[in-house]
Amino acid sequence: MSDISFSEENFHALCDLVARRDKDLRLIIKQYGYPPLWQRPEGFTTLVHIILEQQVSLASARAAYDQLKTKIGTITPKKVLALTDEELKSCYFSRQKIIYVRHLASALVSKELHLHDFHELSNEEIRAKLIAIKGIGHWTIEVYLMMVLHRCDLFPMGDIALINSLKEIKGLPKTTSKEEIEKIAARWKPYQTLAAFLLWHSYINKRNMKLKDYD
Repeated sequence: MSDISFSEENFHALCDLVARRDKDLRLIIKQYGYPPLWQRPEGFTTLVHIILEQQVSLASARAAYDQLKTKIGTITPKKVLALTDEELKSCYFSRQKIIYVRHLASALVSKELHLHDFHELSNEEIRAKLIAIKGIGHWTIEVYLMMVLHRCDLFPMGDIALINSLKEIKGLPKTTSKEEIEKIAARWKPYQTLAAFLLWHSYINKRNMKLKDYD
């Protein structure tokens, strides 16, 4: 069940289903309506964008992504590998992010990795392939599974906004343990992704954040 995907057709119904189990999730829908069905295109460009989002604000990551796009147009592995470190630094890439994106680009150019096969693979098969690439950790993999492949049952414990939103809606202390949060999230199985979308939706609305659409 965890490898099942959701779609535009059943997104609201699954949000309702997980919200029926949890009054706090129901309240998010009541206050803010349904979350957007966040969708990112499959492939290299999205993984580059998610790598850029690691441990920085979405706005900073977006600025670096947009700068890269302005510099090279369509973002492809070969074009990225053709850039010097200085050129990538001028696109606001940190030293670490340069290394990570080069490793990913090299894996695709050498055909060690085939992103377009992912629709046929289970979450754990995808995780095994991506975790082997330097700089791609569990958070990056889970965001890709959730927002590109729309797999139903992911809950990225490394996402600070998500965890803070859960603490807010549940009135939990900041010191709440990872184990306690995992226990709460487990109640939403096998639709943890839908719960996560609701929690992100609440986080964004509470702070009046304006997020640019992903392209």
